[in-house]
Amino acid sequence: MRTLLTPCLVILLLASCTQPVAENQTEKLPDQKWTWSTERFEKAVAQVRAGRDLTPKSWPNGAKVAVLLSFDVDNETIAWWDGEPTISDLSRGEYGSRVALRRVVNLLEKHDVPASFFVPALSLHLAPQMADEIKRLPRHEFAVHGWIHERNTRVPADKEREMVVNANKMLIELTGETPVGYRAPSWNFSAATPSIVKEMGFLYESSMMSDDRPYELVINGEPSGIVELPVEWILDDAPLLNPRGDSYTNPRELVQVLKDEFDIAYEEGTMFLMTMHPHYIGHRSRIVVLEELIKHIKSKGNVWFATHKEAAEYVKAQAGM
Repeated sequence: MRTLLTPCLVILLLASCTQPVAENQTEKLPDQKWTWSTERFEKAVAQVRAGRDLTPKSWPNGAKVAVLLSFDVDNETIAWWDGEPTISDLSRGEYGSRVALRRVVNLLEKHDVPASFFVPALSLHLAPQMADEIKRLPRHEFAVHGWIHERNTRVPADKEREMVVNANKMLIELTGETPVGYRAPSWNFSAATPSIVKEMGFLYESSMMSDDRPYELVINGEPSGIVELPVEWILDDAPLLNPRGDSYTNPRELVQVLKDEFDIAYEEGTMFLMTMHPHYIGHRSRIVVLEELIKHIKSKGNVWFATHKEAAEYVKAQAGM
């Protein structure tokens, strides 16, 4: 038995068969990078590059290596990363200010180790008591980490600039200290971020990954005078200690990785910088990672524990900048 096609259906089938496939495929491609000129590639990578190495000939007191521990105090703000958060997500963030931060600060105080705390403004607004908690060790430093852990690439340049300015103001109001450092939320620069960082007059920036050592940030081909204290996902607890993530690592295994990273930094006489988040590292089974690492570092001796501000000031002075 044959099936008869209606005239309308015949027209639709013919149209779909005659549609140029190559044209459809081209339309679905957002950008054909292979068609770029070499000049366009050069312009893309020149937005932010690594300038001269700022590793000093020696660290203070003849130390072999500089150790910089930093904490991104995101708390609830990270829950707004992808749309409207659930109440459960927000409670997980609150753990950072309610429990974890105190556990972190207690450990740092126990070992007399200074650290830099990069705080989204809204995070501190929601829990202003964190300022006094962090200030228990006077050497600790506050630095800018966005307004609400925003995605810089998804907001207009003028709005991004406004958020950084307002974040800086709020940190000054709530801490009584003026931040001199910036770390982009999720280390994510937009095309406007470099100029904003320069306009704000920050001493240092800590979001790039071009080296293990401190270096001068080059913006659009020009030395900026800004010290870059580079980060690295290998030395970030967020992807490695998140049990719901794709890169989860057993905390005891992570300790060994961090020890290996430090040992080579020690041999090279350069810098060891680690990024942590209280709402991850501050859990009971995770804080042991930080304590074991600090004990290992101290066992080597001849180490300079410094805040990002202290390290940036030192390398800049040594380089005559």
